Amino acid sequence: MHTLKIGAYSVGRVTELQFAPFAALEFFPAATPEMVEAARRALPGRIADDGKIVMSFHAFVLQTGRHTILVDTCCGANKPRPGREQFNVGKQDFLAGLAALGVKPEAVTHVMCTHLHWDHVGWNTRLIDGTWVPTFPNARYIMAKREYDYWDAIYAKEKGKTDNMHALGFEDSVLPIMRAAKAILVEDDFELDKGISLEPCHGHSPGHVVINVASDGKRGAFIGDVIHHPIQLLFPDLSTRADFDQDAARVTRRALIDRHADAGTVVLPQHFATPSSGTIVRTGSAFRFDAIEGS
Repeated sequence: MHTLKIGAYSVGRVTELQFAPFAALEFFPAATPEMVEAARRALPGRIADDGKIVMSFHAFVLQTGRHTILVDTCCGANKPRPGREQFNVGKQDFLAGLAALGVKPEAVTHVMCTHLHWDHVGWNTRLIDGTWVPTFPNARYIMAKREYDYWDAIYAKEKGKTDNMHALGFEDSVLPIMRAAKAILVEDDFELDKGISLEPCHGHSPGHVVINVASDGKRGAFIGDVIHHPIQLLFPDLSTRADFDQDAARVTRRALIDRHADAGTVVLPQHFATPSSGTIVRTGSAFRFDAIEGS
């Protein structure tokens, strides 16, 4: 992608995977065939002819002049997940993608986690001589304490089991960060710097946060998994099977959409296929994603 500007800040994207992993009717339990067909026609290239949704798995790089911040870190390498074998096929080289933006791992000052699901924390660590170590050795990893405490408790119950992807991700991608004393557990409204702050948007996960940025009168929102796919702008009540609390996810998604619609905010979702960033526009009772070409 080309680099986006949000005021004085620049944003790049590193894509690890882009493919059509799930049938829309399965991923969105309340969807109907008519909804999916309407979305397929309205969203060229975002729903395949077989009804599967096209998704990207990427990280954003926010450069402020003072900080180099990585927002989420995709699936990772050498981290097989049961039942998700398709996520190990066709991966792009994540570190090479970072290098293409002119960023070396040691230059990253912060990793900010919207939540701690396995497909968002994978490159937090990499395997060196049989040990999981922080991929970004000079970075502080910002995690919402509410989110961390929830998964810490789940891991304590699920430790040793191989069928809980999130517990496995916590084990190899989050706990090593804690052991290395690189993690900072923060409240849901934490402010890293003027114009860079967290906002609680619980529902998809118990402690999910959005990262809001503001610079020179421009605004952006790294929304993680509050919205997975543009079909949820056409039909905002559609929650996903991956949501921890589908009702809460519906409420926070609606509130986020209403707040940013027609506001000019650059919205940066973690799973929208290319082009993946844009603005939200009202269209009657629904909404439209106006993508920024090249993003």
